[in-house]
Formats: sequence, C-alpha cells, structure tokens
Amino acid sequence: MKTHAFRISFFVLTSLPFLFSCNQEPKEALQSDLPNIVYIFTDDLGYGDIGCFGANDIKTPNIDRIAREGIKFTNFLSASPVCSPSRAGLLTGRMPQRMGINSVFFPESFTGMAPEEITFAEVLKEKGYQTAHVGKWHLGHMTQYLPLNQGFDSYFGIPYSNDMESVVYMRDNEVEEFNPDQTYTTKVYTEESLKFLDQTGNQPFLLYLAHNQPHVPIYASPEFQGTSERGLYGDVIQEIDWSVGQILNKLEEKGILENTLVIFSSDNGPWLVMEDHGGSAGPLREGKQYTFEGGVRVPTVAMWKGKIAPGQVYEDPASQMDWFPTISAIVGAELPTDREIDGVDISNVLFDNGKRQGDKFLYYMLNDLRAYQEGDWKIKLPFKGYAGSPGMKAVAAHDTLLFNLKSDPGETTNLYSENPEKVAQMMRAMNLAVSQLGPLPPSLVIRTSQDRSHYEYLQQKRENQSQQ
Repeated sequence: MKTHAFRISFFVLTSLPFLFSCNQEPKEALQSDLPNIVYIFTDDLGYGDIGCFGANDIKTPNIDRIAREGIKFTNFLSASPVCSPSRAGLLTGRMPQRMGINSVFFPESFTGMAPEEITFAEVLKEKGYQTAHVGKWHLGHMTQYLPLNQGFDSYFGIPYSNDMESVVYMRDNEVEEFNPDQTYTTKVYTEESLKFLDQTGNQPFLLYLAHNQPHVPIYASPEFQGTSERGLYGDVIQEIDWSVGQILNKLEEKGILENTLVIFSSDNGPWLVMEDHGGSAGPLREGKQYTFEGGVRVPTVAMWKGKIAPGQVYEDPASQMDWFPTISAIVGAELPTDREIDGVDISNVLFDNGKRQGDKFLYYMLNDLRAYQEGDWKIKLPFKGYAGSPGMKAVAAHDTLLFNLKSDPGETTNLYSENPEKVAQMMRAMNLAVSQLGPLPPSLVIRTSQDRSHYEYLQQKRENQSQQ
C-alpha cells in the first residue's frame, strides 16, 4: 500500500470533508451512502465545441443536460495544454511538473507516471470502490505504468494517442487487438462502460471513461457520419454526446443516478493546426500546445441529482487538479501527507454555492513557465514565436502581456503599458509561487527526432482520410 502524506502548497488553503450526515456514525455504517463516480474525459475537445458553451452547429443534448441539471464551469483550467501532463494532473491532483511529466509519452517511451504516485482511483479503492478505466491512458504503456498499478481493477482501451504507431486495444495488461478499426472506438468504449455498469452491485464504483476522440485522426461510427452541421468533427462530438446519454440512461435504468457524481471535461484545448478536424476554442485565444486560454481552459460540467443544485454557473477559476482533493473529501478519505497536492477541495462550490479557496495558477508548457493567473488577472511572459509545423500551429512572437480575464477572456487587449504597478505585483507573486514549488525533477519524457516523423506521419494520415 502506498504511503499517504500531505504538505500544504501555495495552491491549497484548506480542504474540508463533505459530510453526508450530521450524526457521528462510524465510517463503516456510511459505506452504502458513498456515491458512485463517473468521470468522462475527452481528448482535444475545444471550449467552443459543446452546445452549452456556445456551439450552435453541434448538438450535445446529453452534455447540456449535465450542465442544466448540475453545474457548468466557465473558467476551468487543465493542468497542461497537452495530454499526458494534463492526465497526470487530473488523476493525482498534482502539478505534472512535480512528477517530471512535462510532455507526451510515445509508444517508443520506456517511462511513465511513477507507480508511487497516488491516483484518486487508489483513494477510492481503499474506501471499498470497484474501479474501472475505459479508454485512453497515456501515462506509460509498460506494465508497471498501466492502470492496474494505479488503483484500477480493470482496464480496456488504447494506452496512448490514437495517431501514434501500433494502435492497439489492451485489456488489463495484455494486448487484445492490433490495429483496431477506430471508426467504432467511441461505440466500443461505450459498450465496455455499459458492461461494467451492468455488473456493479451494491458496491460503490468509479468509472473513468477517457475517449480517444476528438484527437486526430477523427472517426465517427457510420450512423453518426453526416449528422452534424460541422462536418466529420461535429459528427464525432455528437457520437460522444450519444455515449454520455447511454451512460446517463444506464444509471437511471439501474436507479442509481441520484447517487452518482457525473463529470464531463477535456484534457486540453482544440488542436487548431488540424483546421476543420481540430475543433474550436470559441471566444478563447489559441488552442492546444499554447498557454493562452484556448489551450488550457476546458469545457467542464458536473451533476449529482439532489446534491448539486441544478442550473449553476461557476465563473471563477477552478482546476482539473481540484478533483483529487474534492473526491477524497466527498468519500471521507485522508489526503496523502508525504507529497504536495496542488488541487483544492471544491466541495463547497459543488454543494453550497460557495467559492473555491485560492485564485492562483501557473501555466506551464513542457517545463517552461509561460504565464501566471491571480484572480481576474493573467500575465504572460515573452514568447519568441513559432513558425508552425504539421503538428503545431504558428503563433507570432510577443512581449510581456497583461490581461484582465474577467472582462477579456479572449485575451485580445494587452493592458501592460497602462498598469505598471499591476505588472510589478503580478511578477512578484509569480516568482513567489515558483519559489514555493521548490526544485522540479527532470522530465521523464525524452523528446527525440521521432517527434518530427510522428507529426509527418499524422499529417499524411489526415490527408489520406480527407481524400476518402
């Protein structure tokens, strides 16, 4: 069993357990009251790709239902603008840089998230939960790094991105199918999830369903092709929405929706260089791979009937890393005490119309600090620009930028010149926050010349798909 320890970081001011009862019954008596948890994660979904976040050319009635019957977060930040770090941050509540996870693991990688890291699956398993992961893992595909060593009882899915070499379906620790037909991946993941839900009894459960879509190359089942007003990309999102509906329907059929926390989110923003296959950031600036809001702010909704009041909209910042301490608080689990936890318990936001404690956020891309947010303000450090490549969008160089995200979430107006005192204060606060992180380990991800060939390969796949 992994040791648990916790030292308060600058992100975490307090973490109070959410109480299900006012009496003082022992924890064993409350086991039947522990909620089920369903976390539905998408890959490269943009802020502008969901109906309740402004999309009018993609229909997402089931995701919109979660927002309508629960809470919508309009300023929800991923731990990273690329997927392996963002997933590490979600599962552990920790900044991925603390774990040396700064970039994306490849099938050629021999490393992964350290087994010593503690995931919310492990926290729940210790509380008696049945735990399943269906879908994309992307935190190392060698046996010691796979989900069964991180608190999950079962695993089925593609262990990395669907554009990488040697795409396989794995079941637990073994390859079940080589080169699967990805046209049906969303459907297959949905069926696997429903099978898991069907075989759960009275034991509380965690289902972590992480779709590979809409990461390029994109695929939709035949019955969804041509159904949206935004081409194949829209079809893909509408199939994901169908999948969400299937999960909600199964929970209702089993009579357990009212005892289930359902969360829907994305690992980072849209892959804009892929154009019509890459999604939309809506009103936000840039997308995946960049620390403008379009790369890090992700559409997030949650519902728990009878616990989360319907129709809430939370506009202050919150983080993907917050789910670890929040889930721990909900089930009455103690946080680890031997490591920094950067997320904050947002139980009071979910259940009491409260506010998240803490308003600071450090934006990293790879191991480079790129920006800092405090309250409504965000300062962005100088950037030399990028000329563009098949896998990464061109972005112009810029000097130091200062934005008020409350009035300008699209980061269109640089307020640097007009606010020298604010700039100085933000720089001091950012430097303090970085100093409180302490020394960070070297990256586990070794970046090689294979990166370039990978992007060339993916671009060719996209061109071939477009010609079909």
